[in-house]
Amino acid sequence: MKFFITLIRNLLGAIIAFVDVITRGTKLKRSPEQQVQVAEESQNLALYQFFGCPFCIKTRRAMYKYNLPIQKRNVSEGSPYREELLQGGGKIQTPCLRIENNDGVEWLYDSKAIIGYLETRFVEAK
Repeated sequence: MKFFITLIRNLLGAIIAFVDVITRGTKLKRSPEQQVQVAEESQNLALYQFFGCPFCIKTRRAMYKYNLPIQKRNVSEGSPYREELLQGGGKIQTPCLRIENNDGVEWLYDSKAIIGYLETRFVEAK
């Protein structure tokens, strides 16, 4: 039974991911200098995610729309990032944005919170 549920979940996730890819809009346009600055600022961010998770897809869609080159880390069973997320963030829940700054590391859960953070930091501030 568990195998069947996993199969259905993965199949639905793949369908949602496919629809996301074919319906994406255009990326936010910036000057080359601004995009280099955004890329540098994005180096201290990492998104912990499952490929087929609808909330992760929503977050990745926003990252695409805002033209943010943020590293994606898949936390599927057996991935070293899974343990990293559990140790650092305290739970295996996705999406989770790992934010490194001068004060240390912050773990931000929830797609709405992550998208709001990205909008504030990279879209509204520019």
